[in-house]
Order: sequence, then C-alpha cells, then structure tokens
Amino acid sequence: MTSNEGRWKDKPPPSRAWKGRARTRQGRAAEQDRAAGGRSLRYIDLGDGRHACASIELKVYTKTRRIRAYLRWSDKGKSPAVYVGEVDRDTRAENLAAAWEAAKSRGLLVPAPTSAAESSWASTPAVREVMRANRNRDTGPELRLRTAVHALGLRYRVSRRPLPELRRTADLVFTKAKVAVFVDGCYWHGCPEPAHFRPSQRNSEFWRDKIATNQERDQETGRLLREAGWVVIRVWEHENMAVAAARIADIVRGRGQDRPITSNAG
Repeated sequence: MTSNEGRWKDKPPPSRAWKGRARTRQGRAAEQDRAAGGRSLRYIDLGDGRHACASIELKVYTKTRRIRAYLRWSDKGKSPAVYVGEVDRDTRAENLAAAWEAAKSRGLLVPAPTSAAESSWASTPAVREVMRANRNRDTGPELRLRTAVHALGLRYRVSRRPLPELRRTADLVFTKAKVAVFVDGCYWHGCPEPAHFRPSQRNSEFWRDKIATNQERDQETGRLLREAGWVVIRVWEHENMAVAAARIADIVRGRGQDRPITSNAG
C-alpha cells in the first residue's frame, strides 16, 4: 500500500479510481474475484470453525481526499469491517487489487474452507479455480503486476496489440521501449514447475492438446515480435509480482525509456 498524500490535493479522487459500476450482485462478486485472484482467496476466519467470503470496500473521505480500503464481510446479520490501508492507483480495479494484496500480507485471509469448494459448480476445486481465472483481461495476477509496475513510476498500455497487424494481445505494452509483457496462467500455458501445474484427470487428452496449442502460439508470438524489434517478457501467475515488476522496469529503462509514458489503462 502507498500513501497518496498530496496526490489529490485540490479535489477529490476521480470516480474511476474508487467508485464501482457493477449493478448486480453477481457482477460485484466477479469484480472482487478478479481483484483477489479468485474466489478461494477471499476468505477470512470467523473462529469456531466458521468462515466468511469477504469483499474490499473503497471509501473516499472528503476532508483528506484519500481513498481508504476496508475488508468487509457478513456475519449473523452484521457487516463488520477491518481497515486495510490507503490506495492511490488510477483505476478502481488496480486499487482493489492493491487492497487485496495488503489484506493478504497482513494475514487477514485464510484458505477457502472445504465446504466452499464443495459447493462450486466445477467438478473439482482445481478445475473451479482454473475456470474462474480464465478471463481475457484484468485477472488477479495482471492487476497485481500492473500495481507493482505503476509503483515503480512506469506507465503502460493495457491489453493492446504490440503490432496492429498481428492478432496477439499483450497484457502490458510499453510502446516507446517496444516491450511487450504477457502474464501467463500456470494451467493454460503449462507452467514447467510441477507445483504450479496440475494436469487435468478428466478429458486429459483434450486439455493436453489445448495447452500444447497455447504453448506453440506463445512461441510463435515471441518469435514474430522479436523479429519486429520487440522484447517479449513472460511472467507466470505464481511469480512474486514485485520482483517481476523490477525486472520489467530494468528492461524498459534499459531500452531508453527513462521517463514514464502516458498511461492508458482503459
């Protein structure tokens, strides 16, 4: 978490930095899942064997012009909350991700209880997590990486084609430095570390072929971008995003981008 002291000195933060747009309960839950990195990463321990699925609430205080994040949940008709800290990112999605990361670092979260996993529509907890994480953009790992890169003073474009004529979208694009960053899910891209890749036991041949196709596409994407003068960086979802961000910053600045470029997170 960072302090935004002086950031919004003369006026309150823009609504896009804190105000939610999801109108349905399902939409709000999906937003929290994306920011946390999955539903199973949103649980707190209530004691006596009870757990609750929590959410992050962002509030703006007029006098201080700061955005404060609270971890909130429901318990026997009440809505307790714990102050997590202040956030100062450009978008609500990034502020939610930063708040979830802070809640995790403070030890406020616990693994999802078995009962929550058993109530899932997926056949197994592992499949449930894989399918929940299968989004085109704004996944939990992406948001955490963007937050870490932003904190280092770099600006970037989100979900853009490095080469307009090539139908391949990078998660972070540094146009001036010609650096394209891809955040790869451990399952869908076949992480080489056994601890992070668990092959499906059902329809195994189908999923094996699907992942192999993804890997071939990744290799082709890297080759085509490198031939066009781009540097390709791939970050696994299990990596420490602060470390990954530092690696990205070194490469970007090493290619002549010493100053931040205009951010376009929309």
